[in-house]
Amino acid sequence: QVQLVESGGGLVQPGGSLRLSCAASGSIFSIYRMGWYRQAPGKQRELVSTISRGGITNYADSVKGRFTIWRDNAKNTVYLQMNMLKLEDTAVYYCNVEFPQGTVWGQGTQVTVSS
Repeated sequence: QVQLVESGGGLVQPGGSLRLSCAASGSIFSIYRMGWYRQAPGKQRELVSTISRGGITNYADSVKGRFTIWRDNAKNTVYLQMNMLKLEDTAVYYCNVEFPQGTVWGQGTQVTVSS
């Protein structure tokens, strides 16, 4: 089985920064796309950013210029650097990994942006 372990969430003031990480472990033969999604209270889960195995990235318009995604394929880990955080960034952030066996979600990590 493949498991994803997320870390890095927490409480931060507006304008602050956080770095999330997500490490995949288990029966991993190959990892395709990795990414981050988030879900705020009362809202649907939305895509934040993804990165392909070759390093091609995409970002939601709401986070462009503020968030950066990258991955370390040797460590099977994806990161999300979040800068200039806003109140509306408050959500549970979920890691998502696509691989030949299917898709796996992380447990979620809470990011709270508050004064």
